[in-house]
Amino acid sequence: MPRTESSSSRRQVIVDVLRESFGEAMAAEPTAYRAKFRSMAHDPHSFYRGAAGVFYRDVTRMDAPYVDDRSSRIWVHGDLHVENFGTYLNAGGRLVFDVNDFDEAYLGHFTWDLLRFSTSLAVLGWQKALPDETVRGLIEGYLRAYLRQVNHYRDVPGDTDFALRLDNARGPVLAALRKAREVRRVDLLDTLTTVEDHQRLFVATGGARRIGKAERSTVMDAFERYLETIPEDKRSRTPVFYDVRDVVATVSHGIGSAGMPSYTLLLEGHSQALENDVLVEMKQASIPVLRRFVDSADVEAAFEHEAHRTVVSQRALQAHTDALLGHTTIDGVGFVLSEISPYEVDLAWHDLSEPDEIGIVVRQLGQATAKIHCASDEDSDQELVDFQVEEAVAGSVEGRRTEFTAWVVQRAMAYAGQVRTDHALFVEAFRDGGLGIEAV
Repeated sequence: MPRTESSSSRRQVIVDVLRESFGEAMAAEPTAYRAKFRSMAHDPHSFYRGAAGVFYRDVTRMDAPYVDDRSSRIWVHGDLHVENFGTYLNAGGRLVFDVNDFDEAYLGHFTWDLLRFSTSLAVLGWQKALPDETVRGLIEGYLRAYLRQVNHYRDVPGDTDFALRLDNARGPVLAALRKAREVRRVDLLDTLTTVEDHQRLFVATGGARRIGKAERSTVMDAFERYLETIPEDKRSRTPVFYDVRDVVATVSHGIGSAGMPSYTLLLEGHSQALENDVLVEMKQASIPVLRRFVDSADVEAAFEHEAHRTVVSQRALQAHTDALLGHTTIDGVGFVLSEISPYEVDLAWHDLSEPDEIGIVVRQLGQATAKIHCASDEDSDQELVDFQVEEAVAGSVEGRRTEFTAWVVQRAMAYAGQVRTDHALFVEAFRDGGLGIEAV
């Protein structure tokens, strides 16, 4: 851990990493990044979410006694924290609770996902004023559930059907799935569109911008190229499905994707009934944080652009991916396309306060983490990981699982303390203008 660094040198590390990660984008979209940094300043966990680069700058310098040549080169989520889980409707029509947001997916140590999540849980536990002993127990429960699920995949080869669903989820996870089940597609459509002359059109709200003929033509050309990247077995056979009815441009202001240009497209959907229209986001892909801190030559050589990597990695990590997931380019820059689904419901972490209730959740998230590592590659055509991940992970901790669990817990608890310190240094740097953006 970087606790030996002085406050001034640590502050400079944070500033340097953030400016290296976001400098060009900050110059292009200062308002979006001012909003991003305001969100990060809110509390230590918000800072942790937005400063993945600082985490990887540190974790890639740590000792790595529990990985070998294989378990150090698997597909990892790259930004696994407690808020990157939620519901979705998979390609098989089932509601599933799983990991989401794969923009940072890359090749790396399986332990990095576990450390990032465990630290996130430790920071959140501190913010909820839970005792350290309780937080350690929650992390241990998450890790034990992960290792048990790894064992399952090793003992039952080829099992890719496990998922947290309505029939096996428990507690708040089940509540999220039930909430998603009650959602109606038309409700989402009605918040973003209006019906004029018997046809849906976008309403210019929430930062949406109407585009001119030339820009629309560019987007439509990119959309046509995107259709070629949808796997044949996921292509809709409905003739009108991919007919584009309207397009607007947007710019994200979220913690993870501030300033990234995107477009939202309104498709006809399964029929010409207005309630069946479908929303698709075309979002510029970002450079994954991990790329800056690991040997990335062979990974980059395998993909045409960042959007291609994002799509392939999501198909490698998530079983039964969105049937509309694909990629394209605009002016040589990669864009990812996926459905804006009404069935996405996140966990209400602000409502979780009792350790027993949180424990039920994190044990299920441990299972979900093992699933993305071990058993969710049936939709993927990637060849960078050509071995059974469950065998690699199990082999790396064989005979020392207790020691491994203690190792992750100790580092996560220590790094959570570092995050709290870093958050204060970040706020100080932001207020002083040290990040290159005025705080006012």
